[in-house]
Amino acid sequence: MSQCASANGIEIAYESFGSPRGRPLLLIMGLATQMIFWDDDLCAMLAECGHHVVRFDNRDVGLSTHLTGAGAPDLGAVLAGRASAPYLIEDMAADAAGLMDALGWRSCHVVGASMGGMIAQALAIGHPSRVRSLTSIMSTPAAGVGPPTDAAIGALLAPPATDRDDAVVRALEVWSVIGSPGYPLDRERIRRLAGIAYDRSGDPAGSTRQFAAILASPDRRPGLARLSVPTLVVHGRDDQLIQLPGGLATAEAIPGARLRVFPGMGHDLPYPLWETIVSAITRLTEAAETERAA
Repeated sequence: MSQCASANGIEIAYESFGSPRGRPLLLIMGLATQMIFWDDDLCAMLAECGHHVVRFDNRDVGLSTHLTGAGAPDLGAVLAGRASAPYLIEDMAADAAGLMDALGWRSCHVVGASMGGMIAQALAIGHPSRVRSLTSIMSTPAAGVGPPTDAAIGALLAPPATDRDDAVVRALEVWSVIGSPGYPLDRERIRRLAGIAYDRSGDPAGSTRQFAAILASPDRRPGLARLSVPTLVVHGRDDQLIQLPGGLATAEAIPGARLRVFPGMGHDLPYPLWETIVSAITRLTEAAETERAA
């Protein structure tokens, strides 16, 4: 069941898995995507590997605060520098740090996917003492690095859903384009999660504000180059939304980062790769804890 915490001036909805005595692990999800897309079973796998897992809704999605007063920015104007975004990725990283405060976590291991990877990177740059290890999945250090294919951007910017059934159909259309071509599309999972997400909260303007934050945020590579945090970078070779150069640039920017590239993986986490990815994250967090204790 979701809980709510006051953080950085907003309310953040979150859920936890595993023993509070486990290694603290914060999961940060991507653009327009609610925390439920960190699947329950995936969170349980991470908890079984000794983590105390917390997933949460970013601002402007799900049950967290929606900044409705900011309206829907003109993405073209933001991209061209003619308009400002209501907030930046750094502000969303401050939300995550505020949630950590509310949880009583002085530091934790951080895993971010897509825009969540950008937020995780910004958290490590802006709050380095708070991040024990960093895992950046299918992400990029800058909006222009590994840009989406025409098909992916077309799917992303399609008109928003008008009702619950339309939301489910639209989700299937999007994931058919950006999902993993090397693995079967789990259509039932997408239908189920898309319906739950619509019931929890549908806010196309909120997603536009998040997208504006991505476009307006500065290149993180200079900050990433200064990090000394154990880092894992995971990317799909067939990602159409953030193409492989985004993951390569992330790994190249962070000293000592380990890169895992999976053929057939697109812009999602296919079930057959869960065990491999969970094992890689677990090795990283265990090694980071050993290093901290030394």
